[in-house]
Amino acid sequence: MTAVQATAEVFLTALQALPKKEREAVLAGIADDQNFRENLLDLALIAERRNEPSRPFDEYLAEKDK
Repeated sequence: MTAVQATAEVFLTALQALPKKEREAVLAGIADDQNFRENLLDLALIAERRNEPSRPFDEYLAEKDK
């Protein structure tokens, strides 16, 4: 486990240990922050599409220019 993963695990464990109302307040604060919200949406999209097939960017560009 990397230092980044360990730090994330500590924060997630602490968040999960909070009572429901406090956990909801923390999550609402994250959702209210535009930068955090955008990051969460990006991460959710990546997770949702993780198993989709991919192709090289050069191939996409060549097809796009046709």
